[in-house]
Amino acid sequence: MYIKMENFCYLKIFFFIFIISSSSEAENMNMRNRVDKSTVFLVNVLSFGARANDQRDHTKAFVAAWDKACKSSSSSVHFIIPRGEFSVGPLRFSGPCTNVTNLTVQVKGHLKASTDLSKYRSGGGWIEFGWINGLTLTGGGTFDGQGALAWPFNNCTSDSNCKLLPTSLKFVGMNRTVVRRISSVNSKFFHIALVECRDFKGTRLNITAPSDSPNTDGIHIERSSNVYFSRSHIATGDDCVSIGQGNSQITITSIKCGPGHGISVGSLGKYPNEKDVKGLVVRDCKMSGTTNGIRIKTWANSPGLSAATNMTFENIIMNNVTNPIIIDQSYCPFSSCASNVPSKVKLSEIYFKNIRGTSSSRVAVQLHCSRGIPCKKVYLENVHLDLSSSEGGRKQSRNREYEAVSSSCRNVRANYIGTQIPPPCH
Repeated sequence: MYIKMENFCYLKIFFFIFIISSSSEAENMNMRNRVDKSTVFLVNVLSFGARANDQRDHTKAFVAAWDKACKSSSSSVHFIIPRGEFSVGPLRFSGPCTNVTNLTVQVKGHLKASTDLSKYRSGGGWIEFGWINGLTLTGGGTFDGQGALAWPFNNCTSDSNCKLLPTSLKFVGMNRTVVRRISSVNSKFFHIALVECRDFKGTRLNITAPSDSPNTDGIHIERSSNVYFSRSHIATGDDCVSIGQGNSQITITSIKCGPGHGISVGSLGKYPNEKDVKGLVVRDCKMSGTTNGIRIKTWANSPGLSAATNMTFENIIMNNVTNPIIIDQSYCPFSSCASNVPSKVKLSEIYFKNIRGTSSSRVAVQLHCSRGIPCKKVYLENVHLDLSSSEGGRKQSRNREYEAVSSSCRNVRANYIGTQIPPPCH
């Protein structure tokens, strides 16, 4: 009995120590959580002289706020642009931000670009993010390029040496970037451009400009890898998405495109020493009233050898699209091009799968490859494209139905699987 009582006393002491230890550990965990939250460094542009709905230029206030955010000793920083309108000129939000590993730019307001074109350098950006690791751009705000006043000065469709107007949002040399829930309207040139970026994700974007606005590509990607864009709506005056040279492992999914020029690979082969394109997937997208659906374009008389390979386009809906599927290896928008010289861009391993809908032109599939380097390994699987009802749809002749749409092929021997409307090239 004495031994049992002694054991019972020891058990009470052990239980008491356990309770104290557990309470202490819980308190330490709560303390760590409070410390983690308190280490998020907040930078609000209002603290640096910006005033919402004030017509004056806020560029200096934004630059000062960015300088404070980027040089923070905290690993986590929130850069805040609150609700209201803010007019800003060209902005360069540059890194590296040495101590910051997670930098969130929260834009809730409506940013308006300066209309003074003398402030912008050719080919630059209105708002440019560069050399930053771990950036998140979000908040539901709007980037208004005020492009209507600039578009009359865009002569790039006729002059190959034109001065390029500014891209609204330009990302250069970025790593681990997330852009979500923002809007871009009426860009002067491209809406969003990526150059030499790695591990980039964009989702829930709303991009709009008039259908006749020149060179207002929605998203342009160049010399980048591991890029993913999804669940976005793009209505603009040029390509909804354009894939330039030097890209690898690019995924474009669940994009609603139109009006615009569709989703394009290229143009490729304009400059010497261009890098190859490889590993592209375009999936679950819808084109409505666009001039092109899926387009691959390379320059005639390209100055150097390059390639685009391993590209898949699947589950694409075409609604009244002028050129639903098009490969054009004689691309030349200028009259001075030597278009009779074949393109030196090699196209191979191209897959068109489950493409359906309507074409507003009778040639629904156009595969015009280079006679110098013909296309290799081109596959069309389950393609069903009818003529839009405005063009009469299918016709009846002597009780026999014939297809109102057709295919046109040059310098390619495509492989066909499953349903094929229009009929394959012979």
